[in-house]
Amino acid sequence: MELSKNISQTVIIKSLFAIILGSIALTISAKIKIPFYPVPMTMQTFVVLFLGLSLGYKIGLASVSLYLLEGIMGLPVFSNSPEKGVGLIYFTGPTMGYLIGFLTAAFLASKINSKDNFLFILLKLILATSTIYILGLFWLGTLIGWDKPIFELGAKPFLLAEIFKIFILALLSKKIIKIRSFI
Repeated sequence: MELSKNISQTVIIKSLFAIILGSIALTISAKIKIPFYPVPMTMQTFVVLFLGLSLGYKIGLASVSLYLLEGIMGLPVFSNSPEKGVGLIYFTGPTMGYLIGFLTAAFLASKINSKDNFLFILLKLILATSTIYILGLFWLGTLIGWDKPIFELGAKPFLLAEIFKIFILALLSKKIIKIRSFI
């Protein structure tokens, strides 16, 4: 009985540690801008997919959820949020759909397994990333109006960077998935 309790406590502690580290990684990835054409890129989508791949859906989703909750509470975790953060006001702005899409992307990325071949992994990562953009564009169009060039504003400038990140993740995915066994 005591051994079972200790194992359970260890699993909880490891899971909480992974969730917090995942949230920190996502925050850091939002703040670092990498020069890229046509717009600078952050590594947020890479980290979101990485969290799903490496931590599985429960802990990956918990990490992304913690990150979103921190931002909603006013911590300056989001990309371009000011030092003191702005909480719910920032969250419900033009990027809300993309941020919510992080949840679906992490979940879908967690469904990739080491038995999948490279092409299948690539397709699953494209699908996962697409949910970020679909939800993001839907919210952006709702917010600023469908008469605006939504795709050109909210997706087109980022596609080249996304292809690059997805390809790198697809190449590394079988090694990344092995992290799950440590949690």
